[in-house]
Amino acid sequence: MPVPIEAESSDIALDDSWTAAAAMYSPCYIGGWSAAEHWGLTEQIFGSLCVMTTKRPRNRQPLLRKTRFELHTVPTARLFGLKSVWRGGTRVQVSDPARTLIDMLADPALGGGIRHVTEMLATLLREQSKEAPKLADYAAQLGIGAIHKRLGFLLQRDHPAQTALITACRQNLSTGYAKLDPALPSDRLVTAWRVWVPAGEWRGVKA
Repeated sequence: MPVPIEAESSDIALDDSWTAAAAMYSPCYIGGWSAAEHWGLTEQIFGSLCVMTTKRPRNRQPLLRKTRFELHTVPTARLFGLKSVWRGGTRVQVSDPARTLIDMLADPALGGGIRHVTEMLATLLREQSKEAPKLADYAAQLGIGAIHKRLGFLLQRDHPAQTALITACRQNLSTGYAKLDPALPSDRLVTAWRVWVPAGEWRGVKA
């Protein structure tokens, strides 16, 4: 049995926040910005650990020995696209690069907002191109319509050579409309992708 960690004992650092997350919130995986940092998709430094867990904790932002955790609940059926990494003698699950991007396209807040997500998508396509085909597979598995709308829009705008991925997004385009980033005011509708975008993000895409 793991030794309980005092939730507000902020004066003592954790030996390893990933193993603490695995002990307290399993089944879970490290995702979002924390996985993006691990896979080298971003140089942005985030001050908390993003944990995707099947649990429903009351406190979603606990401070555990100098480490802030950001907890997000996911269904057990969505525990796929994961890799195991060893932290000391503990095996911890982390979303692979493609799954990390797809999670952030489902909820841009997991990547610090759509502008950061856009940069990380570009990094993945440029530096980890073998991950690219997984984007379509994971998006289909998650079955969240907004993912195809956001991904298709960003690919057509910034990476038009990714024709296979763009086609997959078109084939899976759902009805209804989504915002490119729910946290930003969006005043331009791109009907081709059924997505509302901020004026500054619209550039070059046929409405």
